[in-house]
Amino acid sequence: MDDATTPPIIDTDRRFVRVVERRADGFVEFRFSIGDPDLFVEMFLDGPAFAEFCATQHAEVLADVGAPGSDETGDAGDEWGWTLHDATHQRFK
Repeated sequence: MDDATTPPIIDTDRRFVRVVERRADGFVEFRFSIGDPDLFVEMFLDGPAFAEFCATQHAEVLADVGAPGSDETGDAGDEWGWTLHDATHQRFK
């Protein structure tokens, strides 16, 4: 098999968290991933619950969305790159 047909190896023991926004109301908006940081669910938890969640999941905390060193810009980027965060901050005509 060549590299084009070999499926990627995903380590389901690895967990990732990437903060999108720390809100004024104390909630943390973040992306949670298992095995591959590019495949994520968007979640909201209050600050203490977020810290507990990260500890329980043994999550690797990645650079915040839009932070220096992050490969995530926090914008839609292309027509397929939308997230819930993007949709709630975008005004549609």
